[in-house]
Amino acid sequence: MTSLLIKGARILGGAAADVYVDGGTITEIGSVDTKADRTVDAEGLVLLPGLVDLHTHLREPGREDAETVLTGSRAAALGGYTAVLAMANTSPVTDTAEAAERVHDLGRAAGLVDVQPVGAVTKGLAGEELAELGLMARSRAKVRVFSDDGRCVADARVMRRALEYVKAFGGVISQHSQDPALAGPTACCHEGELSGRLGLPGWPGVAEEVIVARDVMLARHTGSRVHVAHVSTAGSVEVIRWAKAQGIAVTAEVTPHHLLLTTDLLAGYDPTFKVNPPLRPDEDVEALREALADGTIDAVATDHAPHARHDKEHAFVDAAFGMLGLETALGVVSTVMVGSGRMDWAGVARAMSTAPARIAGLDGAAPDGAGGHGRQIAVGAPANLTLVDPSATWVVDRAESASLSRNNPWHDRKLTGRVHATFLRGVPTVLEGALVR
Repeated sequence: MTSLLIKGARILGGAAADVYVDGGTITEIGSVDTKADRTVDAEGLVLLPGLVDLHTHLREPGREDAETVLTGSRAAALGGYTAVLAMANTSPVTDTAEAAERVHDLGRAAGLVDVQPVGAVTKGLAGEELAELGLMARSRAKVRVFSDDGRCVADARVMRRALEYVKAFGGVISQHSQDPALAGPTACCHEGELSGRLGLPGWPGVAEEVIVARDVMLARHTGSRVHVAHVSTAGSVEVIRWAKAQGIAVTAEVTPHHLLLTTDLLAGYDPTFKVNPPLRPDEDVEALREALADGTIDAVATDHAPHARHDKEHAFVDAAFGMLGLETALGVVSTVMVGSGRMDWAGVARAMSTAPARIAGLDGAAPDGAGGHGRQIAVGAPANLTLVDPSATWVVDRAESASLSRNNPWHDRKLTGRVHATFLRGVPTVLEGALVR
């Protein structure tokens, strides 16, 4: 394994320092004169711990026409990620130890980011019978996060049992909060004046909020951990803030698109902007930004959801839910949160690396040599690192994406802040904004 010297980087946006990496581990920080096999000039660049995404859809196995573990890993590396959690709604569903190990092995073969499979909570995502939670946890993949994402675990008894089961091995249930009685499968637009005018089935915020409220109470009852995926409403923020004040073990994530895009974009019926939960009004977006800045929302997660063209090019109601996010997440957070002064780069590191790594249990060492994500940039830490050019402005072009899909809501949008380099255990996967391999 070669040595690496990163010269003059601003660690977490602070003072410039050199960082020397040997054998995949940071061995010196400061003014470093030691010769290295590779030197990267980082003057003016911000050094962060490698980003970690709690919520990625890689589609393999089953929908390799939309994405594969390899193409999704390429997109992740370009976005500054060193670890991603691959959601369970594949075909077949990741609801067995064998299925989890397959995703794990595909990620290791790609070798660009650590791909950690998320296990399904229920068999076939049907919401009725618990999946092989213990077997997945004990498998080679060491699954610790479980989710039926795309579907809510609507049965309170099933959710309670899942929380009780994963408590024994420190697992966490990540919930897609959508009460099916309040927002059914065709609901696709925030319920309000716009949904009525457009004739689109409404998805009221309360359909999310009642599940969030129920689940934090179940977490309190069981003493287990619940994670709220893709929070989208001010009401959910209020519930999560209250639950944290009570000492309940709840964490939450917000997507880049819910931090910036609003429901007004649906006026053109463009299915690119069809996402679940739906885009919300300005007042919800403002509440989400405030909650991320003050730590009520722990993490930014992409909900990267690639789709083949034939799944998106339909009438809005019939099109698939989801949009791309891995390559643009850092730019959106930089533009919205850093550019507005709501967060500094240390805050970005917390929300996009440290907190998600801790929630997923990826901050410790793994038996296969992976892990060690979200660590403080310090001597002795694994060199999972991201270099960001904080002043770089760029216009997103969907044609340039490493993803196989093109459902990119950021196309033609100008963002500030771009990934310059990504290092996985000291090995560059991206340099000067381009894939190394």
